[in-house]
Amino acid sequence: MSNETALVLGATGKTGRRVAARLRLHGTQVRAASRSSRTRFDWSDPDGWDAVLRGVTTAYVVPPSVPGPVHAFVARAEAAGVRRLVLLSGHGADTWGDSTFGLDMRSAEEAVRGSALEWTVLRASNFNQNFDEDIFHAPLVAGELELPAGSVPEPFIDLEDVADAVATVLTEPGRHAGRIYELTGPRALTWAEAVALISRASGQPITYRQVSPAEYTAALVKEGWGEDDAHHVSAMFELMERGVLAEATDGIATLLGRAPRTFEDYVVRAAAAGAWRP
Repeated sequence: MSNETALVLGATGKTGRRVAARLRLHGTQVRAASRSSRTRFDWSDPDGWDAVLRGVTTAYVVPPSVPGPVHAFVARAEAAGVRRLVLLSGHGADTWGDSTFGLDMRSAEEAVRGSALEWTVLRASNFNQNFDEDIFHAPLVAGELELPAGSVPEPFIDLEDVADAVATVLTEPGRHAGRIYELTGPRALTWAEAVALISRASGQPITYRQVSPAEYTAALVKEGWGEDDAHHVSAMFELMERGVLAEATDGIATLLGRAPRTFEDYVVRAAAAGAWRP
């Protein structure tokens, strides 16, 4: 049993719940925190942060969707005696330039990398599981995914690999200090290719259609999204179309000593679980 106490923020989310399970299996004491956890953590309620940080040695940080709060959180973490921070960020954040996408993640990186603590940044590409656990799932079940993505591919990464990488860094103090790892899958696929694989494995007639960013933004707003959130997602696709994020990296192999899971492996697992069954 480790003497470390690891704070996992976003503990009920896609990465947090997977990371917490791995740390527990490793023997690490886990403080799982989110707005709906027994240990409550809310980025908009700083008054509750000190109690969450008390006795913590390491923290896994999934940044909020707005720039700024991570700076105050890092200061509180330093004052509480936290020694290490591991931040989840986005693939190729240094190359996003003048894009309005990811200002939240870039602000969080600035806070963590500028701290006096031991830090590691893990920059992940789009998750495979966005197709069955998140924003793209409902359209796929309905039979057609419409996105403003064309021929520029994306090196989708499996969340199980992201969680393995996070848990590895959290349980190896000192080895990853001051490092930034770019995490992707083993190869890039176009969105149309990804949908075709999902359709084939699931046996469902699912198609892909490219739309303009304006059309996509309008569709999200019609579904009930706020204007700012809808524009933020569209800005991600506009950034991706520049091609700066299309290359696969060796980050998973470097961290874990093995190749990342393939998109095909993910599709087989999700289809077998009935992910895209109407």
